[in-house]
Amino acid sequence: MRHETGSTFAGPGLHNGVLAMDIGSGTQDILVWTDGVAMENCPKMILPSPTSIVAKQIRKATHQKHHLFLTGKTMGGGPCSAAIRDHLKAGLRVFASEQAALTFHDNLKKLSSMGIELVQSRPDITPLTELKMGDVDIEALRETFKRFHIPMPSTIAIAVQDHGFSPQTSNRAFRFEMWKKALEAGGSLEQMLYSAPPPYLTRMKAVQELVPGAWLMDTGASAILGALLDPWIAQRKAEGIVIVNIGNEHVVAALIKGHRIFGIYEHHTSVVDPPKLKDHLDRFRKGLLTNEEVFQDMGHGCVITPKAAQVSAFAHLGITGPNRGQYQLLNGHMAAPFGDMMLTGCFGLIEALRLRKVKEDARH
Repeated sequence: MRHETGSTFAGPGLHNGVLAMDIGSGTQDILVWTDGVAMENCPKMILPSPTSIVAKQIRKATHQKHHLFLTGKTMGGGPCSAAIRDHLKAGLRVFASEQAALTFHDNLKKLSSMGIELVQSRPDITPLTELKMGDVDIEALRETFKRFHIPMPSTIAIAVQDHGFSPQTSNRAFRFEMWKKALEAGGSLEQMLYSAPPPYLTRMKAVQELVPGAWLMDTGASAILGALLDPWIAQRKAEGIVIVNIGNEHVVAALIKGHRIFGIYEHHTSVVDPPKLKDHLDRFRKGLLTNEEVFQDMGHGCVITPKAAQVSAFAHLGITGPNRGQYQLLNGHMAAPFGDMMLTGCFGLIEALRLRKVKEDARH
């Protein structure tokens, strides 16, 4: 992987390449990186997200007036959750295995009250459409690579947003507790890359069941780390910078100095128009935005370390994410590491692997 400064490096243990996948609510962004190959020449794909694909299949079944039987693994909700609600409103039934059903809520009683019927085998009812849930179709990718004579890399890294298993509490609050712990542990972004995700990260665990041996990372962390590879941002990160990723469903912002996080902010894209986000980011960098305000506004939260104001004013702003074009009012730098904004998360995954392996080698 070549840094934007023009230098090159071979990531330790990554000589056989990396398949990096950034799985969002709107798209799944895929990069096949090979050591020694210019990033511009590495195979790349921007495809519909798994949840949007499943949502289309659900809506097709709704249109055909078919009941649904969901199998497979827990996956990201968003579009497919909305489609399931509409399917139930249409008076049609939804049967699901427990793992598939946990896509829609962590509380089994809540799932039942929604109208989702938990079953252990295919129900004897017609007409019935069976759908397999899951965030990754690794065999489809393997077949695509084979057709284009692209070797499957031995290392696979996948980014998803996992709210964490929280059947009795707000998943927004639970997810933000994970960010707080990351800051308390030193604010290192690469620490959010897991070879073995903790048990409460059930979406990540489900992905690893589909792709054994894969590395997992949070999409917010991978986007921030990838944005740091943009040359404009790289030149200013030592001074302190705000990086904001404006995704299809979530906005994530971080106060960064060097490679350390000094503050994190997370909200829902649909709730923050440009003026509101500008106000939030202005107060975030000054330490004046509270967690309570963001949470009550239906966001996830906001946390700033006590020493943030002492280390930087965080005067610079770098913007990434598929919805960044709608937020020109922020007047920040539109980041595009390696000239490709849509792969920012994939670049962050590879950089996280490199940083982790460098640290591991240093310990030995």
